[in-house]
Formats: sequence, C-alpha cells, structure tokens
Amino acid sequence: MSVHLKIAVAEPSVIIRSGILSVLKRLSALNIQVLEIIEITQLSAVLSRQKPDILMVNPAFLGLFSLQKIKAESDCRNMKCIALQYSLTDISALKAYDETISIYDTSDQIKDKLLSLSKEDSDGGIPATDMLSPREKEIVICVVKGMTNKQIAEKLFLSTYTVITHRRNIANKLQIHSPAGLTIYAIVNKLVELNDIKDTIITDSVE
Repeated sequence: MSVHLKIAVAEPSVIIRSGILSVLKRLSALNIQVLEIIEITQLSAVLSRQKPDILMVNPAFLGLFSLQKIKAESDCRNMKCIALQYSLTDISALKAYDETISIYDTSDQIKDKLLSLSKEDSDGGIPATDMLSPREKEIVICVVKGMTNKQIAEKLFLSTYTVITHRRNIANKLQIHSPAGLTIYAIVNKLVELNDIKDTIITDSVE
C-alpha cells in the first residue's frame, strides 16, 4: 500500500526547488502532494490553510523565525520538519528538526527518511479515513450500499465520468479494488453501520 504525504517545500531557489520536486515525484511507494513556498511571507499562511504532514525547508530560509513559532502560528504542531542542507549549517540549528536531507542524498535515502517520518505519524494513530476527501467518503458509502455509478452520479449531482474518476482515486489511495473490500473498510472506519447495508450484503450473497 502506498503512503500518502502532503509535503510543503519552502525554498526560494527555483533550481533547487525544481530538483527536489522532481525527486519527490519519482519516489516509489509514496504518493506525494507537494506545496511550493517561495517566499518566507507566504509560509505561515500556506501552512495554516493546507496543514501539510511535512515541511522541507532550508534553515537559512527561516531567518529569525523559529520552527516552534511557525508551528504555533499556523496550528501545525504535529507537522514534521526536515532541514534541507546544501551549505554549512550550525549543528545547533538542526536540533529543532526531525530529519535532515542533504543535496548529496540518494533517492533511496530520501525515500527511507520520508517513510520513517510517516511511520511515526501512523503509529500516532492518524485515522485511515483522513486519506479520503468528504466527497470520496460519500461515494464509498454509496458504493457499499449497492448503488451503481449512474445512481451515485444522480444522487450527488455529478457526471458518471466524475464518479468513475473518484472511484479510481479511492482505489489507488486505499489499495482496495472490490466492493466487498470497500464494505469492510467502511464498517471498520465507521462510515456506515452494519444495519445500513445488511440488505445489500444479503442480496449479494444470494446472487
């Protein structure tokens, strides 16, 4: 199952930022949504609005701003922070970071560091339903209730194509590719009650 991460990359250099983004997009076993931050004045606003899992930033980019202050102002106290190191940095300045990535690190080294940080988050009990958007949760509920794509589209005022796209994204996020698997997922994560889908389960078993 792939790991889903929202990563904010705060780096003013377009060359370095583009290189980091290119590496992140090629990492296997990771499904990464990247937020680009090119000015320090944008940092708190983007973090407050997007709530990333990880912030990757050159310590020099922060200037006089401390990580603790930025986390508090943006209400991202649980966000992991990675120092992007491509110049000499005071060792004491790196102590506030959860991890350090050097421009000389290989793709595998970067992947291992990100997986390690994401494992710490999952051990902390992040709900599996947080992977899905509110609309995707609605579609899961409809699917486990036995509705067809056309019926879901009519109920949610969407096109059938949009419903199919949502279902493909749900399958990719959860690595669940059958209605039966989605039913188990929905029950375990309390998206539906067993009584709500009992008739559907009985009908499926008879057929």
